[in-house]
Amino acid sequence: MSVQKKKALFICLGNICRSPIAEGVFQKTVNDMNLGDQWEIDSAAIGSWHVGNPPDWRALDTMKKHDVPYNNHARQITSEDFNYYDYIFGMDNENMKDLRRKAPKNCKAKLLLLGDFDPKGDKIIRDPYYDSDAVGFEKCYQQAVRCSKGFLEQLDKV
Repeated sequence: MSVQKKKALFICLGNICRSPIAEGVFQKTVNDMNLGDQWEIDSAAIGSWHVGNPPDWRALDTMKKHDVPYNNHARQITSEDFNYYDYIFGMDNENMKDLRRKAPKNCKAKLLLLGDFDPKGDKIIRDPYYDSDAVGFEKCYQQAVRCSKGFLEQLDKV
């Protein structure tokens, strides 16, 4: 008998910076723990501005630098996502407000702030989109690594 996969969706404003990095890092983390076949992982946007586009080049460069494979394109969250996924992670308080507003009543998904799982207590994953360099993308990557591990360590309590 096959075990039903757990499903995680990572959300940010445009789905080209923070959420693709979080998606890629979480996938790499579960793969490295030999749990990859137990998870279905995706990311999406609150807004529709970048639908169909690959991530920002700085996000792709950051993932490549850390050997995080990524080959997905931006999409917008749908109402169906709230009953398909087990966990939907927002990157900041605005994302969480938007997710709570969009969520259908009694939806299946647990809406979680990804930063709540950072052992360093860095709760907000700041949007690096308007930065002139890639420093914010590297910080986002490091936060995603800590939060992915932190979430997986606490999974039975979530």
